[in-house]
Amino acid sequence: MNKVELKPGIYAVGAIDWNVRSFHGYTTNRGATYNAYLIIDEKITLIDSVKVGFTEELLNRIREIVDPAKIDYVVSNHVEMDHSGALPGVMEVAKNATLVTSAPNGLKGLMAHYGKDYNYFPVKSGDTLSLGKRTLSFLGTPMLHWPDNMVTYCPEEKILFSNDAFGQHYATNKRFDDEVDLDKAMQEALKYYANIIQPYQLPMKKTLPLIEALDIDMIASSHGVIWRSHVKDIIEKYREWSSAENEEKALVIYDSMWHSTEKMAFSIVEGLSRKGLTTHLYDLKETHISDIMSEVLKADYIVVGSPTLNHCMLPTVASFLCYLDGLTLKNKKAFAFGSYGWGGQSVPAVHEKLASLGYEMVLDPIKINYIPTPEQLREIEDKVAAL
Repeated sequence: MNKVELKPGIYAVGAIDWNVRSFHGYTTNRGATYNAYLIIDEKITLIDSVKVGFTEELLNRIREIVDPAKIDYVVSNHVEMDHSGALPGVMEVAKNATLVTSAPNGLKGLMAHYGKDYNYFPVKSGDTLSLGKRTLSFLGTPMLHWPDNMVTYCPEEKILFSNDAFGQHYATNKRFDDEVDLDKAMQEALKYYANIIQPYQLPMKKTLPLIEALDIDMIASSHGVIWRSHVKDIIEKYREWSSAENEEKALVIYDSMWHSTEKMAFSIVEGLSRKGLTTHLYDLKETHISDIMSEVLKADYIVVGSPTLNHCMLPTVASFLCYLDGLTLKNKKAFAFGSYGWGGQSVPAVHEKLASLGYEMVLDPIKINYIPTPEQLREIEDKVAAL
C-alpha cells in the first residue's frame, strides 16, 4: 500500500494483509488492512500502528514523508496487537516520542504488553492535545471492543480516527469508500459489526450520539476503507445494526451425518417459508460460523439441528452455539431438531443451550429416530408452518 494523502499533511501509512484468512476464529475472506495515520504539523503524530509483521512496511511508508525519528506523538487508540504490535519498533526509532493512550486501561494494557519504559501520556474523554495548527480530541469508547478503546477526533480537519468502529476486514489498494465496490464494503462492515462489535451493542448505542454530535466528513478506521462519501450511511447502518429490531427472517443451521437431520432441515425450511418468512439454510460443514453471523444479527428465528454423536451434539454445532453465546444476541425465537440412532441426547442439549441464551423456545425439541419417513417430514413442515 502506497502512502495516501487524506487531506493536506495527513496520510494513510498502514499495511495491507492480502493473504490472511482467519482473525481469531473469524474468516477474513477478503483479507485485511491495518490502518495507521500520520499527521504532519508542528508536532508530528502517528495515530495507531500495525500488526508486528508489518512494522518495516509502516516505517518505510513514514520515511517517504518524514524521518520517523522526528515523530513527537504516537496515539494508541487500542491496545490489541493488530494495532499496537509495531509500537516497539516505532518507539525504537522515534526515541523521543510520547505515547498517548487512554487512562487507565490503555496505560495498563500497553504496560502489560510492552513494559513501562516509554514516555506514556494517558488521556481521558474530553482531553485535547495541540499539534500546532491542529488539535486532537479524545473520546473514550470502553468496550468497543476492549476496555481501553478510544477514538481520536481532529476538529480542524473533521476527521474521526475511529479505530475498530466502522471498520471492515477488506484488503484493497484503494483507500476510500467511493473507490471500491460499496456493496462489498458494506458486506464486510456488517460482518465486522456482527462478529466483533455486536457483543458490545449497548456501549455502541451510547457512543453513537456522541459521534453524531461531531462535525465529521471523514471516518478513518483502523481496518478497511476510509469513509468519506458515505459517512452518514455507515453511521446509520451502525444505528440499525445496534438496534434490537429483527427482520421477518429465519435461519436453519445444522450439521448432518447421514442426511437424516438434513432432510428434517429441508422440511423446516418449507414450513418457515409457508409462514411467509425469508428463510436461509446453512450446513455447518459448508459455511463458516462467522459468515452466518451477518444473517443471525437481524434474524427473528434461529433453528439449530444436530444428530447425536457419542451422546453429544456434533462438534460443528457445539462450536456454532459457543460462538453464538459470545455474541450476546437477544430477542430471538428458536427451536432444536435432529435425528438419532439410540441415545438422542443431542437435541435436548441444543434446546437447553438455545434456551440458556434467553431465546423464546417456540417448539419442543423435534427428534426423529434414524431416517425420517415422508409422513414424519410432512408433519414437521406442518408443525413449523403453524407457529
